[in-house]
Amino acid sequence: MNWLTNFVLPKIRAVVAKKEVRDNLWQKCPGCEQMLYYRELETNLHVCRNCGHHLRIGALERLKILFDEGAFERSALPEVLADPLRFRDRRRYLDRLREAQANFGASDAIAVASGRIGGVPAVVAAFEFGFLGGSMGLAVGEAMLAAADLAVKNECALIVVPASGGARMQEGVLSLMQMPRTILAADRVKEKGLPYIVVLTDPTTGGVSASLAMVGDLILAEPGAQIGFAGARVIEETIREKLPDGFQRAEYLYEHGMVDLVVPRHELAAVLGRLLGHLHKGRPQAAAPAS
Repeated sequence: MNWLTNFVLPKIRAVVAKKEVRDNLWQKCPGCEQMLYYRELETNLHVCRNCGHHLRIGALERLKILFDEGAFERSALPEVLADPLRFRDRRRYLDRLREAQANFGASDAIAVASGRIGGVPAVVAAFEFGFLGGSMGLAVGEAMLAAADLAVKNECALIVVPASGGARMQEGVLSLMQMPRTILAADRVKEKGLPYIVVLTDPTTGGVSASLAMVGDLILAEPGAQIGFAGARVIEETIREKLPDGFQRAEYLYEHGMVDLVVPRHELAAVLGRLLGHLHKGRPQAAAPAS
């Protein structure tokens, strides 16, 4: 009986048990509307095999793509007052914040990590667009300053990967105050002669595009990324003119000198590695960054 209970029965249960199936096995490409199988999409770094459209990805996936062998060490974000204005619209801001934290397992819309890119030490601050639209509030401002301090401490580059709708309205003027604070973060790195590199992804808009995103020593962008301040419809209604095709896209900004390179996601880590290698020539070899 023990043989039946301990050996045969578990094997029968394993065969007949229902296996968990993903709800989203297929995803429609926003560019060409081709249906993409999730495993193939993950293998292709969430780039459509049919039209080359770069789908949005999360902060942690971004870090895995950029760092050598996907190895990095995350830094804890500084603690800030969660709901400084006690804001409420249809829901309490604090409830929205806690829900986003539970969904993403992160304290806010940015992740800071250190490691090596192309063998060169670097600190990366990557935005999570799914976390309240990647909006910038007190926590993001503090995280940017902490990332800059970490880069200075380890004498390495700071790479920022924005994906944001702009300042966080639920924090009012306090969120707008983060714009000059992120500029101060960039200046801390530059004053030490260290590279401050920005990789623009879809979307980079609002107060983020008007601050930290456009002051890089080098500004890269993914193909097709939307980059701008106000929305195209708002601009058209304001100036009462039809905007040119491709306006506010990475390629348009590259043609008009606002972006240095448009780099496909597959090549991004290699390109950053080469750039960091050139920028670090002549500098003493630094140890791997410590958080």
